[in-house]
Amino acid sequence: MRMMLKASFPAEASNKAIHNGSFPLIMEKVMAKLQPEATYFLALQGKRTMLAFFDLKDASMIPQIAEPLFSGMNAEVDFIPVMVPSDLQAGLTAALAG
Repeated sequence: MRMMLKASFPAEASNKAIHNGSFPLIMEKVMAKLQPEATYFLALQGKRTMLAFFDLKDASMIPQIAEPLFSGMNAEVDFIPVMVPSDLQAGLTAALAG
């Protein structure tokens, strides 16, 4: 299932991770698990934030992805199902047919 991962990092925890060098190591570990289609970094509501779009092959991947973000940077993590236009069209077609 195509998902969007939104991870927001509080300033204090992410500053510490940047200064001690763990930020890039955590991100590399997470990116290796995600194999994202696209990833964006931005400031959102005053926090460093990452939006990553990826294929969640199995729900058991969720802790593998989230735990490094929780423990390494005290992140707020959300997994949100998303669709591309063809998914939306197929869903609407099915909804209108039934």
